[in-house]
Amino acid sequence: MATERNAAASAKAPWVSLLLLLLLLVAVVAAGCCAGAADVDEQMRRGGGGRRGSRRRRAADVMVPITILNSAVHKGAVCMDGTPPAFHLDPGSGAGNRNWVVNLEGGGWCNNARTCRFRTGSRHGSSNHMERRIAFTGIMSAAPADNPDFHSWNRVKIRYCDSASFAGDTYDEALELHFRGQRIWEAAIEHLLAAGMASAKQVLLTGCSAGGLAAILHCDQLRALLPDAATTVKCLADGGLFLDAVDVAGGRSLRSYYGDVVAMQKVAPNLPKTCTDHLDATSCFFPQNIIDGIKTPIFLLNAAYDVWQIEQSLAPNAADPSGAWRACKFNRSACNASQLKFLQGFRDQMVAAVRSFSESRSNGLFINSCFAHCQSELTATWNNEAGGSPALHNKGIAKSVGDWYFGRAEVKAIDCPYPCDKTCRHII
Repeated sequence: MATERNAAASAKAPWVSLLLLLLLLVAVVAAGCCAGAADVDEQMRRGGGGRRGSRRRRAADVMVPITILNSAVHKGAVCMDGTPPAFHLDPGSGAGNRNWVVNLEGGGWCNNARTCRFRTGSRHGSSNHMERRIAFTGIMSAAPADNPDFHSWNRVKIRYCDSASFAGDTYDEALELHFRGQRIWEAAIEHLLAAGMASAKQVLLTGCSAGGLAAILHCDQLRALLPDAATTVKCLADGGLFLDAVDVAGGRSLRSYYGDVVAMQKVAPNLPKTCTDHLDATSCFFPQNIIDGIKTPIFLLNAAYDVWQIEQSLAPNAADPSGAWRACKFNRSACNASQLKFLQGFRDQMVAAVRSFSESRSNGLFINSCFAHCQSELTATWNNEAGGSPALHNKGIAKSVGDWYFGRAEVKAIDCPYPCDKTCRHII
């Protein structure tokens, strides 16, 4: 009997050992998950950052958690559906601890009840639908190889949920929609100032597309909000040079659209007074009418053949009922000679729009002849060592922006007309 019991015990031993091992693994994983959740909760409790001496996140870990700015709600700074605004912050380290990149997220606009209501069901109208972690790449990257000049800075992305480039300020009772972009901007900057940005040595305000327009609109405002006059403040607008251009039908589709946005969201009081003192509010939502009056240094990064503007401003469906532009606007190789001539005219208008702006030594330019839109937030177009970012005068975008920001060189680069540039990363 003893022999049978020993044999039975021996037979069960491997299964018992395996069970114990599985229980141990479950315990370890659970502990790790709890620790990770605690870290996120702590970051959200502290408002996201400004933690001096905190352990630096590994450069490979580029997913940055969200911070919900609940304290902004009592100020009326809310997304379109009334939820709190939000941001993502990757804290700086070492020499970059007192420097800040503030990125304003882009994502288009809305101009009527239907389109605005639709956006409340997305991240562009509600923080309930925002990703809880997002990747920081390009100018937001923590990797020195990808982002040599700004990788160690505090880098923050303010999420976009107002639909007027952070510039509207009203509440539509009939639609029950909040248009509080200006208040979101002010509440977010107030929070960041309290978190350490008030003592910043250097600040770069940036954004792409609607966020690029927002960076232009708020550039001088940020300079005024920083308490130390010695702080270096500059602004980078990527893909934000939206032109008041004639469309393929002879109309002005984007002007009409912007007019609706400005009126619906009561944008006018928050536009630069250097523009509204002599032009109407819709005109002052176009960067070409603003940039010459801004005192804070600005760098304009734009594709001369901006694909968003080609698709939505120059050849929107309403202006092209026959579909003559349908193939061309989604595939540059499908454009005929007449269409290419029209697009060359658009490039010429963009070059003319920045002529006076470029005369200021403090401003910078990088206008390449690419079919693209937004080039600073993707590693491949910002500073890709493997394939190289688009370049002008043998200098890529990251190097150009860095040289301008730190005063290493004057950067006023305007490309020759398409198709001369062989470094482009075309997206159509």
